Amino acid sequence: MRRLAPQCLLVLLVPVMLAPTRQQAPTTSPRFAYLDVFIDPRGSALAAYQFELNVDQNAATIVGVEGGEHVAFNAAPYYDPAALTYGRIIIAAFNTGSDLPTAKTRVARLHLRIASSAPEYRVSLETAADASGKKLDQAVISFDEKGNTP
Repeated sequence: MRRLAPQCLLVLLVPVMLAPTRQQAPTTSPRFAYLDVFIDPRGSALAAYQFELNVDQNAATIVGVEGGEHVAFNAAPYYDPAALTYGRIIIAAFNTGSDLPTAKTRVARLHLRIASSAPEYRVSLETAADASGKKLDQAVISFDEKGNTP
């Protein structure tokens, strides 16, 4: 086995020792939160909906989805579980019953692992319909982040 002369080691180490150190951006500890998604059908009976949520996957990861508060939508909505890891998810649900919400109601709760201080969410209502299948053009979607647990 060949040994390097001490001068060779010095030549190898000096550039590393003199290289500028790169400061890392401050990071926040991961925390868990949930995002409540609401739909206001503005007086019409909400029987079906579909929405899309986008978030930078470096800022937050969707770790779970549960249903809403009204009996018509308290079961977990439909979604592709593989979408949980990509920062984009499409969620949908429908109910053919007669007990349907006509006012603003929470339709889903998304559980999140937050990795940044303030992730930005983009939520868009793709469609909403009444029991006869008529599109509810006046329906409005909104969301609220809660449960900031360190």
